[in-house]
Amino acid sequence: MSLWGGRFLDESNKLFKKFNTSLSFDYILAQEDIFSSIAWSKTLVETGVLNEKEQKTIEYALISLKQEIDINPKQILTSDCEDIHSWIEMNLIEKIGELGKKLHTGRSRNDQITTDLKLWCKNKIQILLENTLNLQKSFIFIAERNHDVIMPGYTHLQRAQPITFSYWCLAYVEMFKRDFARLKDTLKRLDVSPLGSGALSGTAWDIDREKLALCMGFNSSTNNALDSVSDRDYVIELLASASISMMHLSRFSEDLIFFNSSESNFIELSDSITSGSSLMPQKKNPDALELIRGKCSRVYGSLFSTLVLLKALPLSYNKDMQEDKESLFDAIQTWNDSLLISSLVLNNIKLNKISCYKAAEKGYSNATEVADYLVKKGITFREAHHISGKIVLYAIHNNKALKDLDLSKFQEYSHLIENDIYKHITLEACIEKRVSKGGVSLKQVKKAIKKEKIRLNII
Repeated sequence: MSLWGGRFLDESNKLFKKFNTSLSFDYILAQEDIFSSIAWSKTLVETGVLNEKEQKTIEYALISLKQEIDINPKQILTSDCEDIHSWIEMNLIEKIGELGKKLHTGRSRNDQITTDLKLWCKNKIQILLENTLNLQKSFIFIAERNHDVIMPGYTHLQRAQPITFSYWCLAYVEMFKRDFARLKDTLKRLDVSPLGSGALSGTAWDIDREKLALCMGFNSSTNNALDSVSDRDYVIELLASASISMMHLSRFSEDLIFFNSSESNFIELSDSITSGSSLMPQKKNPDALELIRGKCSRVYGSLFSTLVLLKALPLSYNKDMQEDKESLFDAIQTWNDSLLISSLVLNNIKLNKISCYKAAEKGYSNATEVADYLVKKGITFREAHHISGKIVLYAIHNNKALKDLDLSKFQEYSHLIENDIYKHITLEACIEKRVSKGGVSLKQVKKAIKKEKIRLNII
């Protein structure tokens, strides 16, 4: 059934009809469309279009329709309707007859579409917020269990300074805290209702749009109808939040892929999130993490696609905007799945403490401590840095760790080095010296974990 047939004499071309339809993907907005339609029916009572009995008949029919959809959402796809809005209206009319044709009074699909989409985004954001918090909790749980596991920290993928695995976990907690905050900000800006904006210039019916907005759970209503029906900033902002978070998930995945490699052997991933090779029986591949890393580009594509879609698009609504949904739906599903899989990966990870420790030792990650030691003896940092570099070069050429060098060898480079050098260059000493806020010392890490547990309400 078409919602606009009166002005046309000829039937739509079959190819155009197929090209024009959006039901195959916007059917997932059925619940939101029913919800906003019930709210609109209540508004029509206040304008005198419907009486109380008629409104209740429409509302009960829509609730019945929702229950049918809950049982089998895919039933919608058997229809040849243009979109979910026409499908619901057609089925409403089938249920209650001519009365169903009153529902669309004063409403346009233009404000109806963006209202439903905003409601969908609001619902999805609540789920994303919960799963972002759950991922942070997973990081805190594993950090607390492994607070004393020393491993190398990296810059340029070169071993740099010793850190702990829990400290690495806390770095990602910070990233996902920012993702959570971005989502909350996005929710705040999209929490305004466009319903009642009509096609582009408002509605001729005297309705209370603020009351209507509150009825649907929005914080307020929009100010300008022309902007309201064409605004998709909230879609872009949600996709931007998704892209940044997927970037964090991709970095997390790459770290673990590297840690899981035979060359590093810092961790072992669970059998439940890895796969084997069809040819090589010894393989255990980190497929879950590789897929997260790969799906990041898919979410980026959704953001770029929507930005290009809206570039130079004239006011107000244009059919181009139908193309905003598929990429949005796919990106949000991908992001949510990636959050869930990441928690699953973390919750089943095993650490190889010995390999982590040996790697930190071999990387001369304690070289900075030699320089700091010399600074405390009165040498300028630049000169101390040079001397420390020479000592490391000797150790590399002789395949020795700094702690295994004789005192006499240290003293060849500086007579100020004494026997106490050895207590300063242990990995444990390197870590415990970082006592400033945000540092890697066990004291600071435990303090940070405690703070995060309070924030996340972890008992």
